[in-house]
Amino acid sequence: MQDGKPSWLDQPANVSRLYRGLWVLGALLVLADLVVHRHAEAGFDGWFAFYGGYGFVACVALVLAAKLLRRAVMRSEQYYDR
Repeated sequence: MQDGKPSWLDQPANVSRLYRGLWVLGALLVLADLVVHRHAEAGFDGWFAFYGGYGFVACVALVLAAKLLRRAVMRSEQYYDR
């Protein structure tokens, strides 16, 4: 918020449009996988929507790893007060 004016993302209708637009863009990219010829190095990377699925699994794995890492390195609230 600058100068007291609300951001365009403060309106729920704009957030819904952005969310739907991202879904449509993702669907178009998956459909583009049908017509784009890829030069597969291994057999499995030529599968339909392989890179989208691989990216999704990788992002979920990163989030889960970050949750585990947070438990390992988390300090108490009074850590620096001692």
